[in-house]
Amino acid sequence: MNLLPKLIAVSGPPGAGKTTLAHALADALGWPAVCRDEIKERMVGAGAEPAEDLNLKTLDVFFGTLADHLRSGTSLVAEAAFQDRLWRPGLEPLLGLADIRVVRCVVDPELVRDRIAHRAAIESARSAHDDAAFLRRIAEGQRPIDSWVPIALDVPTLTVDTTREWEPSLARIVEFATR
Repeated sequence: MNLLPKLIAVSGPPGAGKTTLAHALADALGWPAVCRDEIKERMVGAGAEPAEDLNLKTLDVFFGTLADHLRSGTSLVAEAAFQDRLWRPGLEPLLGLADIRVVRCVVDPELVRDRIAHRAAIESARSAHDDAAFLRRIAEGQRPIDSWVPIALDVPTLTVDTTREWEPSLARIVEFATR
């Protein structure tokens, strides 16, 4: 029997702790992690302007990288703050290449502002993203986390609360990814 490689899509709104969880999960599994923001940051570091056009290029590179790994038989962890309208069209063509599972991060919306402000202050590569606009929306009373739309794909999904510790634990998330 020829088993398909696994693709664990770590999703959730900005500031939900997705990247931290994706790297911890990838390390625990011994698999590569492909993170959309890291791709965009490296593109900006190589001279690309952080603009809407770059967002579309990053989207293509992200899903192309996932497909390349899966075609080679490599299981991996993928992470992005995409909502369903971007995740689903990118994941659907990969259904025949991988056993796809979704880890959906949820977080207390009140904590998001602090997390985003903190990472924008300490991570110079964050200039590739428009964290200031996101923080401005929150300051204006908008609740962008409340309107975030999760992946609506008929695949196994595990919800992880990242507000304090990971709930369920990393061991449980690894079990979900590998069963």
